[in-house]
Amino acid sequence: MSKILFTDQNQQILMKHPYVKAVSKKAITYTDEFKARAIKEYENGKFARQIFEDAGFDIEIVGIERAKSALKRWRAAYQESGLSGLEDTRKYRSGRPLERELSIEEKYARLEAQNALLRAENELLKKIDLAERMLRKKK
Repeated sequence: MSKILFTDQNQQILMKHPYVKAVSKKAITYTDEFKARAIKEYENGKFARQIFEDAGFDIEIVGIERAKSALKRWRAAYQESGLSGLEDTRKYRSGRPLERELSIEEKYARLEAQNALLRAENELLKKIDLAERMLRKKK
């Protein structure tokens, strides 16, 4: 993350941009659409500065290093997971517990998944135990 902080005026300017979801004093959250577009343009030979300027960003506000590092992060995520790697998943996986009560079907699905995991663990332990006994027999 850049050490350069955005002023209130810079935040207001950035929030008006169609490719910006959110802005804080320290960071910009870009839309998934812009991330995909930026990667495609980079693959076509454009540099980070040119991509951001062509998209209408003021590179003096964003900062060239911030643009370069964002594009580098997006490319790595894209290579690892494709377009789904570019999605902002914070709203789906916040780590907070559900505030609503689970339905019977959801409880059942969780118990089934837990049961399957425990069965797989038991099978693994059995195989390890068998392998250890086989090694002892060979000695």
